[in-house]
Amino acid sequence: MISQDHYDITIIGGGILGVSIAYFLSFMAQPSKKILLVEQEHDVAFHTSARNTGKVHAPFLYDPVKQTLFAKAAFIGFKMLKEYCNLKSLPFKQDRVLQVATYDKGIDRLHHYMKWGYSNGLQNNDLRFLDKREVNELEPHIKCLSAIYCLKDGSVDYGMITRELMEDAKQFGCKIITGTKLTKILVDTKNAHLILRTNKGEFFTRYLINTAGGGAMDIAHSIGLATEYTDLHFRGEYWQAPEEYRDLTKISIYSVPKYPEYPFLDPHWILRIDGRREIGPNAVPVFSPYAYNWSTNLRHFLPKIFESYTKPGARKLLFDRRFLSLASNELKSSLSKTAMINRAREFLPEIRPASFNKRGTAGIRSMLVDGHGKFIGDTMIIKDDYSLHVLNYNSPGATGALPLAAFIVDGLVGGGLKSSGSSASTIDEEDNYDNKKKSLWDIVTIADQMRGAS
Repeated sequence: MISQDHYDITIIGGGILGVSIAYFLSFMAQPSKKILLVEQEHDVAFHTSARNTGKVHAPFLYDPVKQTLFAKAAFIGFKMLKEYCNLKSLPFKQDRVLQVATYDKGIDRLHHYMKWGYSNGLQNNDLRFLDKREVNELEPHIKCLSAIYCLKDGSVDYGMITRELMEDAKQFGCKIITGTKLTKILVDTKNAHLILRTNKGEFFTRYLINTAGGGAMDIAHSIGLATEYTDLHFRGEYWQAPEEYRDLTKISIYSVPKYPEYPFLDPHWILRIDGRREIGPNAVPVFSPYAYNWSTNLRHFLPKIFESYTKPGARKLLFDRRFLSLASNELKSSLSKTAMINRAREFLPEIRPASFNKRGTAGIRSMLVDGHGKFIGDTMIIKDDYSLHVLNYNSPGATGALPLAAFIVDGLVGGGLKSSGSSASTIDEEDNYDNKKKSLWDIVTIADQMRGAS
């Protein structure tokens, strides 16, 4: 059982963002504040933080106006991840990526991507627009109309990075508890703290940071925040390519999505850091952020359907014919290997479904839906006097975890994200920067870059 200890700040969720926040908070606060991270699984990075492609995404895919936080975090995150991996001798490969258009409107989308990339900080030598002939010279097995060739893309193992950050956070004084699931939050306004009930007892905290990934929305709803939003979950599945296709391309290939307003990604050909080649993902609607198999999915069917029915945005999607049609196609790609592989044959025609015999690791994205039935494109940070919640934290979430964490921690230190009346729960200004010279990064500088300051 957990003793009824008091903590100054408690982080719920041991994914890469939660652990990155723990890393910066514990460094900045030592030794004056008690920091705790609580993870429901037996280890950190158990879900999306390790169930991903391992790509360090260049920010040409993100609208600088509608996806500001994602775009800035992805741009800054590349350098920070490279520095951290070099420091810790973790694998980091600056490889490249080809974003291909297989249909006419996709070419227009590529031009938008080029503009977005430059707006988000990429340089002329980072991006090249290629015609069909140039693509063929670069990757002879790829079939497309045109493409963007991005030289500033990378591959890592985010699970390894998260676990290394966890060890650093422990060294800085953060307490980390795994196998502990939050069950209820009570607000004690008289004593200005929260009572956190878990499967292993209860404890007190003056401030809560919710980075619970697929469970973050439920936590926010439990204390009356973001009630106008709901979340829908989508399982992304992969097939591992056999050895005969290992040298088919030199770099990863992404295809331009045909319906970018929905979370249905057109398939990719992924070169992973460990040498595996994979096709995916699809985006199969599921009823839980942990529905990696159909039995878990069915167990959550009725609760999620009931919850969705009570939210006007989710109800509208249920009557959106295009959404339902696309969702059915995703389900088909899950049930049929041939359907899944054939989607990638649009740009990689030499592959054959019969050659694929092993599934890759599936991951689940939880997407926010507003009251009008529209998917929210950027991550969302909401707060009250006792808590801060990071919602809709999807790709390029792992790429941008370090800069977003620095941004959040700097806000707690300097008041940038602090709600009025919550000063008792933040780090005092005089406590924070004494040991800054020992840090790999200047947190204030990173936070200013996230805010767009020069």
